Amino acid sequence: MIARLAARLWRIFRTASACFVLLLILLYTSPLLPRLSGWLTGDWGEPKGDVLIVLGGTQLGDGTFGGNSYWRAVYGAQIFREGGFRRMVITGGHGGYPNTISIAQAMANLMVGLGVPREDITLEEESRSTRENALFTARLFNQKAGAGSEWTGRKVLLSSDIHMRRAHAAFARAGVDTVPAPSPDVGKRWGVWTERWNCIGEVGLEWVKYGYYKMRGWL
Repeated sequence: MIARLAARLWRIFRTASACFVLLLILLYTSPLLPRLSGWLTGDWGEPKGDVLIVLGGTQLGDGTFGGNSYWRAVYGAQIFREGGFRRMVITGGHGGYPNTISIAQAMANLMVGLGVPREDITLEEESRSTRENALFTARLFNQKAGAGSEWTGRKVLLSSDIHMRRAHAAFARAGVDTVPAPSPDVGKRWGVWTERWNCIGEVGLEWVKYGYYKMRGWL
């Protein structure tokens, strides 16, 4: 009986493993993942306005930024200079590393080096999730409501491409109307074959997060 049970479990495991490998091959070689990624990115408008909101991403243990934070900062500096913005808000706390500077500060330092005037940057350094990015930035805008038209004009929201739909919806839920401006990330890396496994994992995780936010009523 034990032998029959072991054989049955082995067949189940073998079948499940084969299905999993076939799924990975399908995702790796077919246009399915770019389609899933494209839905997460959604539509976007012209990245010009009065206030550019840049969301902090990953942070390393030494306080520097991970890959998606780097590209958000680089792309944010570029469109700030080209889009006629008067104010930039960078939102993101310490990411679990309290003895380091915030991810918002690390990104601001890079952007200043790329030509963004430091006096045009406002930091929100408490948030540690997309939902908190939205809530704490909304609070900041409420506090600055009478501080001039640069705080009440057209707001453009910048984040990584696959993060854009969730971020834009979270900000709308928090009462901040924005125009999405996705930063090229997975859409760019998918063209590099060695990056595709990472892209598959990131897109899958983002779908899970989107579903969780939707279930909690945060979108």
